[in-house]
Amino acid sequence: MNLNKLIPVAAFIMGISSQLTYSIEESAFSKSLKPIDFILPSEEGEWTWGMAPIYDEDGKLHIFNSIIQKKGSWIKNSRIVHWVADQPEGPYTMLGDVFVSEDASYHNPQISKVGDTYVMVFLYNFYKDENGSKQEVGIATASSLEGPWTENPLNPIIPASGKMYGANINHASNPTFVVTPEGKYRIYYKSMTDKYKGKGIREISFVESDSLDGPYVNYENNPVISYAETMQDIEDPYAFYYNGYYYMIVEDRRDIKGMLEGNLKPAEEIKSGGYRPGLIYKSKDGIDWGIPEVGYQTNEIYFGHKLARSERPHILWKDGKPDYLFLACHDDDSTAGYFLKIDGWDGE
Repeated sequence: MNLNKLIPVAAFIMGISSQLTYSIEESAFSKSLKPIDFILPSEEGEWTWGMAPIYDEDGKLHIFNSIIQKKGSWIKNSRIVHWVADQPEGPYTMLGDVFVSEDASYHNPQISKVGDTYVMVFLYNFYKDENGSKQEVGIATASSLEGPWTENPLNPIIPASGKMYGANINHASNPTFVVTPEGKYRIYYKSMTDKYKGKGIREISFVESDSLDGPYVNYENNPVISYAETMQDIEDPYAFYYNGYYYMIVEDRRDIKGMLEGNLKPAEEIKSGGYRPGLIYKSKDGIDWGIPEVGYQTNEIYFGHKLARSERPHILWKDGKPDYLFLACHDDDSTAGYFLKIDGWDGE
């Protein structure tokens, strides 16, 4: 039973009552997080965004993220770049561009390793498409973090076909890659639907394949996390499998926590984006996700700064265990974001 589908429907039809509300507690994962620092400063005329980190075999840290021209926008002018450092605190050296194109914006990468192969998933934005902006998902592989990277010939591996699960929105973005315990390959991603009042509402769906190279097929009962019936967005998933459970950390873009607790503000009073703590879900099968807990706090809580958007969660793994959590945040518009030590969390 997928509570994430049933609960919002009941709340939408009957109103949030005491019988349908929950106390969304801070998770053990969130409590384990210790703030460290902001990293990856921007060059003049540019801004950096997000951090997808991974250690190599020699213990060096590599980060892949987006760089956008300030005179442009991520929709048209984002490219994926590669940084390296000896430790999370830096200093970092940029090794150069990984993906850049005059026809598409490459954005929001996530990096993994499967056996001896590095796997990167990312969002394309084909702004020169006749639809004006068509976000889709790509995948690329390499035998070394230095490349060369080979884009999958089936890309876009998740096309914005508008037929993914009967939705009418041409959209697939912000992917996160997971290997299941059965050896299958999943990509969770932000999908959208306009079947509620014609407005595009963000949800979480996934595709799966028996082969790393695909093809990837959408789960027939997508979306797997959705609050669209209450006109609530959810996005920026980071999914992983650890100690017998799937987990997913997400940005609480439109106050899902408040809705589930029966304290949802009027829509016009909710500021969209990561201006509130994120959420973490736990699932035995990666399909039924249940009720979330608080997954991380805000820059205001961690550093005492003016509240800004904390988004795009990614975990840096070390020897098969979570080591640090990285979050995109334009706190002062000069860095990509900040990172936190995961201190003592081993699943829950």
